[in-house]
Amino acid sequence: MYLEFGQYFPGRSIIHTLDPRAKIGGLLLYSVALVLAPRFSVALEISLPLILAAILAGVPGSFFWRQVKPLLPFLALALVFHAALTPGQEILFTAGPFAFSREGAERAALACLRVAGLVLGAGMVTATTSPLRLTDGLEAILKPARRLGLPVQEMALMLSLAVRFIPLLLEEAAKIRLAQEARGADFSGRLEKRLKLFMAMAIPLFISIFRRAEDIAQAMEARCYRADKERTRMHILRLRFNDYIALALGVFLLFWSAARRWL
Repeated sequence: MYLEFGQYFPGRSIIHTLDPRAKIGGLLLYSVALVLAPRFSVALEISLPLILAAILAGVPGSFFWRQVKPLLPFLALALVFHAALTPGQEILFTAGPFAFSREGAERAALACLRVAGLVLGAGMVTATTSPLRLTDGLEAILKPARRLGLPVQEMALMLSLAVRFIPLLLEEAAKIRLAQEARGADFSGRLEKRLKLFMAMAIPLFISIFRRAEDIAQAMEARCYRADKERTRMHILRLRFNDYIALALGVFLLFWSAARRWL
């Protein structure tokens, strides 16, 4: 079983049972705190609750590796550019016209940790929240926007379907690649050759995704879904003690990061 971004990882842990509104709110607070972190050490301190949440949720380490693995080339480039282009007093080494300073290395590590932390935080929310509860949580958070005439229910549905389609898209791409390799396609070699093979995957991939989208639309119509009607719910969202603790932790992380930045 391959766990990708947007895929739900079932469980009964304390993290799984949190209200989706608390998870989304905690993610937003954590993200702002991570962006405000002035140094790598502060960002690492802010990320410790995320590691603890992953342990409590029982999410395997392979999940995080699959989240970060596609970002490794981007993170490597960001690491090099930040380290080479950031001026500093303490020069670690030089490579041609570029001087790698200690300050540049610290800023590069901070930038990489921010990107990885944001991706893993979003992955934790989708991995521990079912698509239905995620839709209900988004709709509840966006509910005040109804006064402005915004289609809150449709917006929440589109966001949840978009997140749900990410693992489906990756799964279909993997199946099509395996089918083409079984027919003799070789995805190794020069970049030009691989690009042509990937372009050949695009047509069956889009056909498969459009077919799945049509199946979802037909299933919604068969269940009499109407976007202009208020839906009833079997499970009413209620914030409990653990949800308030999660939100309070997010607020504490935000104030902690802001204090370390400006004080």
